[in-house]
Amino acid sequence: MDHYLRLVETDLLPKIQLITDSPVDPIIIKNRSNTWETIGRGNYAGVFTHKANPDLAVKVYGRNPEDQKKEIEVYKQLGDHPAYSSLIAYGENYLVLKKLEGITLFEALVKGVQISDSVIKDVDEGLAYARKIGLNPYDVHGKNVVMSEGRGYIVDVSDFYKQGHCRKWDDLKKAYYTIYKPLLYKNHPPIPFFIVDGIRKGYRFYRRWKKH
Repeated sequence: MDHYLRLVETDLLPKIQLITDSPVDPIIIKNRSNTWETIGRGNYAGVFTHKANPDLAVKVYGRNPEDQKKEIEVYKQLGDHPAYSSLIAYGENYLVLKKLEGITLFEALVKGVQISDSVIKDVDEGLAYARKIGLNPYDVHGKNVVMSEGRGYIVDVSDFYKQGHCRKWDDLKKAYYTIYKPLLYKNHPPIPFFIVDGIRKGYRFYRRWKKH
């Protein structure tokens, strides 16, 4: 692990730039490394993997470094559960995590890959476990849930320390059973990215409007 951490700090961090244009949109990543692959990005961080250790992922924070400390505590509290990744190590502005293979539910809609009931149930069980140990599952949606071989995983727990009730997963699950299962599940066509992304942005606008 010491060698891997040296790779992170000497070969990854100096060769990436995380640009935060908007707090509500994913950060922009400029990756000049020849050995580290960018595999994900969110509103707070970019995620990278190295071909020498494909079972690990490095999450580098681009904003809100205090939130990194909170995420570390969330992972420590979660411990070892099949619906979540595991924290392997961490540095000043990054986490080393067990890599979870698969595609996000968002990507599955775009590619026309069938989303099975077992994926939804795995996520439900993972969220119930988090609540049982005193966490508050927050900001769980189609871009931070991945599926692989019929199993579901939650890949972003960075907001599980927040207070209040987040409806995103409840609303996604409702749409799954009332729209997706009867209309799309059996013969799932690819859906153009701009339509899926438009639904995502429309939903975000709707939730903000409902608050006022």
